[in-house]
Amino acid sequence: MKKNTLNRREFLKKSSITTLGVGGLLTFPLSSVATERSSLDEMNIVGPKEGFTPQIGTLVSMMNWMRTVVLYPVEGFTVEDLDHLVDEKANSIGAMLMHLAATERYYQLHTFEGIPWGEWDKKEKEEWDIASGLGDRARKEIRGNELQFYLDKLSLVRENTLKEFAKRDDDWLLKVDEKFVWGPTNNYCKWFHVCEHESNHNGQFKFIKSRLPSAKK
Repeated sequence: MKKNTLNRREFLKKSSITTLGVGGLLTFPLSSVATERSSLDEMNIVGPKEGFTPQIGTLVSMMNWMRTVVLYPVEGFTVEDLDHLVDEKANSIGAMLMHLAATERYYQLHTFEGIPWGEWDKKEKEEWDIASGLGDRARKEIRGNELQFYLDKLSLVRENTLKEFAKRDDDWLLKVDEKFVWGPTNNYCKWFHVCEHESNHNGQFKFIKSRLPSAKK
């Protein structure tokens, strides 16, 4: 048990570096490299973070923690693993990783740029709509990519999220959108949804992993 715990901890540290990118490497996006080790050691501390207002920092700590957890099950996956379909109606893990990046990107456009939900420009739709919708097109078109391809997509999107969060304050986070599709919804709820959305797919990743042909070996 102790060995597995240590292995998981080391992976969480490595995946934090891989997925958050250079600009958003840590929960301290604007701090020096000297803080790298200390902030990785604080991965399990949920709360305010340097470089952000208190509530935004707390949200960032939850999002960072969830990102490391959701990537842990896919460590070392091959292209075949990432493309595997449990059945004809399933989504592959590769497609769902892109789906996570697409979801976060659309919430960036909506909350940072004020674009009404779904009214993205052609360039954004071409890049993200298939992954956002999953289903038949994603099964056919999101295939053949190495794990690093998906990690890079997630990293670039998250780096932008952290940079934009650093520009905003708690009043922005708590601001209520009276016309959102769910009814009155504040930015905190919208971004917490991005976090819990990854938790939802984490369960799917674990299920699919147990059904992979490579798992039987």
